[in-house]
Amino acid sequence: MSIREKKKESNKRAILNSAISLFNENGYEKTSIAQIARKAGVGKGTVYSYFHNKKSIIQGFCEYELEKIHHQLIAQSNRDSSILEQMLIIYMTEFRHVTQNREFGRLYMKEALFPDDNDLNTATDLDDKYFDVLFPILEKAQERGELRKDLELLHITAQFYSLFIIIISAWYSGRLPSEDVEKTMEMLFKQALEGLYPAPATHNKDEKNND
Repeated sequence: MSIREKKKESNKRAILNSAISLFNENGYEKTSIAQIARKAGVGKGTVYSYFHNKKSIIQGFCEYELEKIHHQLIAQSNRDSSILEQMLIIYMTEFRHVTQNREFGRLYMKEALFPDDNDLNTATDLDDKYFDVLFPILEKAQERGELRKDLELLHITAQFYSLFIIIISAWYSGRLPSEDVEKTMEMLFKQALEGLYPAPATHNKDEKNND
């Protein structure tokens, strides 16, 4: 990466971090682009060169989150780790990332779950990047015999993601304390996997019945 590219990446991260902080302190509506620029130490024009508006900053946060998940996977596991281990790394990384600032986390989840009609193309692009991270892991698990091969990868992803949403909701409502999140997530994922595992081979039992 060239010096110029490093500078651009540094500016972008500074803008994102400043926006996260200000949205959490002042609220989304009361935060202006000018405030974000001042906190990031850049001009308003620099902010607009990366993001068209405040909503696109939230979308940039989504992309940043996917990058972080990918790096965490590389650092903490490998493609031969169990499906449970890899799903826990992915969704605990996302949980920590989303909940580090409560107000911004709400904005992020709203954008991820209920995108505006005008942002559907961007939402689809982000979904595709999300699937690019998850699908190879799920395919590998199917090859290892950890998941049924007759299941669509999208449907498997939906099962894990829906449990993640339940956990996020329970945390925001105060029903699930932070220290219990990982244990609860592991329990729910294990329960889900019991229904996704291939059925045990029954040929030996059939052979005995034929004797």
